[in-house]
Amino acid sequence: MKQYIFSRLGVFSLLSLILGSMILAGCGSSSGTGSSASTNCNGLAPHPKKAHYRIGFSQEVDNAPWRIAETTSVQEAASAAGDTVIYTDAQNSDSKQVSDIQSIIAQHPDVLLISPLTEDGEVSAIQQAHANCIPVILLDRDADHAKVTPGKDYVTFIGSDFVKEGQRVADWMFQATHGNAKIIELQGTTGASAAVNRTQGFNNEIASHPGMKIIASQDANFDRATALKVMQTLLQSHPDVTTVCAENDEMALGAIDALKAAGKTPGKDVLVSSIDGENGALQAIMAGEEGIVIQCNPRLGPAAFQAINDYANGKTLPTWIVSQDNQYTTANAAQAYKAGDGF
Repeated sequence: MKQYIFSRLGVFSLLSLILGSMILAGCGSSSGTGSSASTNCNGLAPHPKKAHYRIGFSQEVDNAPWRIAETTSVQEAASAAGDTVIYTDAQNSDSKQVSDIQSIIAQHPDVLLISPLTEDGEVSAIQQAHANCIPVILLDRDADHAKVTPGKDYVTFIGSDFVKEGQRVADWMFQATHGNAKIIELQGTTGASAAVNRTQGFNNEIASHPGMKIIASQDANFDRATALKVMQTLLQSHPDVTTVCAENDEMALGAIDALKAAGKTPGKDVLVSSIDGENGALQAIMAGEEGIVIQCNPRLGPAAFQAINDYANGKTLPTWIVSQDNQYTTANAAQAYKAGDGF
């Protein structure tokens, strides 16, 4: 009978070959949860078609009407599709949002939806998701295209044309003031794409009208209480203000409170305009305290889940799916409020 005798070196060599084969096989496998664990995801991450999906959703904050409406829209769309959502609230913190996204990545969702706080703050997390072959869709706010590229590092951005929103406010203001205004501009969160682009659109349009002067601009963080304090301070140094451009409704409502406290009549002594379309702003128009609200639709859930299904079916998505937004004045605010167009 033959005897097979292996030297210690021979045994180690054989084990090395077996382990090497196992590692190579493992590198070619994909996670059973629908997302590959590979760190070499070239191009857009794959998204196999399934009956139901596990969707990660990283929200930047969930403490104001617009954000609550967006979150509700995503959750309702997921429920209608029979999908499940892994949800996180970053509480207005870039660092927490990055940590939240990393936690979601570890759970291997089929798709990751992100509403980023700022253009740069979540870039590293988007890159990590892409490295793990998880398709990413950005909602409402975009990321810095110099650092991550739509159609490559993430699938698409779904949201409004913020530059155009700013232009539309400026156009209305020019008509309402006959081209003569002293403007206080309440800007949104520094570094947020909505703030950056609304400011760009508004300022560029105002610059084309010599009688329109921006006498003060300050970040009020898209927040009502912050806007109240900022506006109170600015009114002390600029009591001659004639118009206010607030880059969201919450800041406009804070500014209206500040104007009233200073003995001024919003809508008469000082014209007020904003962007979003929440119920409080529609009511302000109806009360004559605000002149115009440019809608920025927060109900992005249906568009997001349509994009998820289209991508799974092999369709090439545009790198930007543009939301179509309305605008509200005294002509239609009451009707929109009654119809439930606000939030």
